[in-house]
Amino acid sequence: MRLPSPLRPRRSAPGPPSPFVVGVGRSGTTLLRLMLDAHPDLAMPPETGFVPTVIRAGRNPLTPAEMMALLRAQRSWGDHHVEEAELERRFASARKLDGSSALRAFYGLYAEGQGKPRWGEKTPAYVKKMPMIERALPEARFVHVIRDGRDVSLSRGKRRLAEGDAPGPARVAEMWRNRILGAREDGERVQHYVEIRYEDLVTDTESTLRRVAELIELPWDDAMLTYYERAPERLAEMARDLPATGKKLSRSGDERMAAHALAAEPPKADRIATWRERMSASDRAAFERVAGDLLAELGYELGSGQTSGVV
Repeated sequence: MRLPSPLRPRRSAPGPPSPFVVGVGRSGTTLLRLMLDAHPDLAMPPETGFVPTVIRAGRNPLTPAEMMALLRAQRSWGDHHVEEAELERRFASARKLDGSSALRAFYGLYAEGQGKPRWGEKTPAYVKKMPMIERALPEARFVHVIRDGRDVSLSRGKRRLAEGDAPGPARVAEMWRNRILGAREDGERVQHYVEIRYEDLVTDTESTLRRVAELIELPWDDAMLTYYERAPERLAEMARDLPATGKKLSRSGDERMAAHALAAEPPKADRIATWRERMSASDRAAFERVAGDLLAELGYELGSGQTSGVV
C-alpha cells in the first residue's frame, strides 16, 4: 500500500474516507462492492457512471433544478432509488452547488436510505478518472482490483457474445494492459491508492478485506465475509432495463442480473485461472503476445508455465 506523498499538498476531506472500487470490467469489482456493502456502516451503491459528468458540470455552479435534470438524464440514475425531492432540497441548502457538494449530497442520501453513516463507490471505469475524482472528493481512496487478463477476456467475451459483439483476445489484452498501466501512473498522483488481486479476494478473503478496511479506516466486521446472504437483495436494485445511449447498447434487467449472479455466491477458487481449460491455445497466444509482459510482471503464469515478477 502506497502512503500519501509528504510533498503533495492535501485538501482536507469533510468526512471519513470513502472507498472507490475501480478496475477493468469483469475483474471482481462487484464482488468487492458487495463485501464492503455488507458492513453495517458502509453503503456501496450500484455503478453510477455520472461522477465525471457532475464534476465537470459543477465547475460553473448549477441551480438545484439544473443538477436534478442532469442526474435524471443519466442512464444509471434509476438504479439508485433515492428520494429526489429530498435530494433537490439538499442541493438547495448547499452554500455552493458544485460537483463536490452535489455528489456528497447524493451519496449521503443514498447511505441514509440504507441506514448507514458512510458511503463508497464502485464504478470500474473510474480507474481512468482517479485524479479528477480526488480533486473534487479528497476523501476518496482508490482500490484497484486486478484479475488475470485472460480470465477477464473470457468473461467479457461471454457477456458480449449475447450482444453480438464479442471482442477478440488481442483487443481485450491491449485494453487490459493499457488500463492497468495507466492506473498505476495515476496511482502515483493521488493520495491513497492500493491494488488488490481478485485471486486473493477469492482465496484469502479475510486478509484481503482487512487490507482494504485499513485503507479506508473502517473497523473490521465479520459481516463482510457473509456478504452473499444479502447480495441478491442488493443486486435487485439493478433489475431494470437500461436504454441504449451513444455507443452503449441496451441491456435487459435479466441480462444485468445474470452478469452479476456469481458475485452473489460465496467465493469459489474454481473461478481462478479458468483460461487454462476454457481458452484456446490460439486465443491465449494472441493475448500473451500483447500483454504477456504485464502478466509476467504481475506474477501470473504464462501459457508456457513461465512466471516472473512478484505477486
